[in-house]
Amino acid sequence: MSYADKVFVNMCKDILENGIDTKGEKVRPKWDDGSYAYTIKKFGVVNRYDLKKEFPAMTIRPLGFKNCIDEILWIWQKKSNNIADLNSHIWDSWADENGSIGKAYGYQLGVKHKYKEGEMDQVDRVLYDLKNNPYSRRIMTNLYVHQDLHEMNLYPCAYSMTFNVTTNKDTGKLVLNGILNQRSNDILTANNWNVAQYAVLIHMFAQVCDMEVGELVHVIADAHIYDKHVPIIEELIKRPQHEAPKFVMNPDIKDFYEFTVDDFKLENYETEPQVKNIPVAI
Repeated sequence: MSYADKVFVNMCKDILENGIDTKGEKVRPKWDDGSYAYTIKKFGVVNRYDLKKEFPAMTIRPLGFKNCIDEILWIWQKKSNNIADLNSHIWDSWADENGSIGKAYGYQLGVKHKYKEGEMDQVDRVLYDLKNNPYSRRIMTNLYVHQDLHEMNLYPCAYSMTFNVTTNKDTGKLVLNGILNQRSNDILTANNWNVAQYAVLIHMFAQVCDMEVGELVHVIADAHIYDKHVPIIEELIKRPQHEAPKFVMNPDIKDFYEFTVDDFKLENYETEPQVKNIPVAI
């Protein structure tokens, strides 16, 4: 059975059984009807995924794989903050009349910074270090830039990646690992979506830097289930689980900026039905 399913189900059970209910507390998000969106939350959830063993896609509901890839390329490759460059509507609620989400996500990754090696943005700095200084302990990105928060339509949830390279003792090849830090994670709508996205990002970086993939560690400060999502979660975690799909990526791409959505697919992906009309708190 899919390891991602097991992680998700166990995490949801733990949140529902041992989490803290925020009902009645001062919270920011609201539902469409104007009522406050309360959650059941757990602090400091850490999940590990060995990308060598399988791709972490849930099977108890389908992963919107193409849109998932499209968004990670929008942020990390296009470094865009405009929904006109995105082929889905997941960011529409946070975009202004010009389609911008402000100085958030892709915008921050595209800002150039001065280093002794020259000017680079955060993505190019990661790629430079992976190729030239793979054992550096400083290979990381940060989207949570305090001076720009007031110009972001949504503060970054998945705000930091730390990359760390080890060695495969059997093959002698370098192994790329990553830690995804999230300040907040809506478990139903975004958890496996984010996990799959950053698993793909590690696969992409590993391929263009001639490395093997290793672990993705997902650190969530506030892992929560919204009140209106509880019945959906309770139904989901009772569903049958299937084998993880096979992840396929175009092996000919050696330049990160040449990847397209069509360079990825999931084979033998058997899932339970999709959950529709999930309410989203804004």
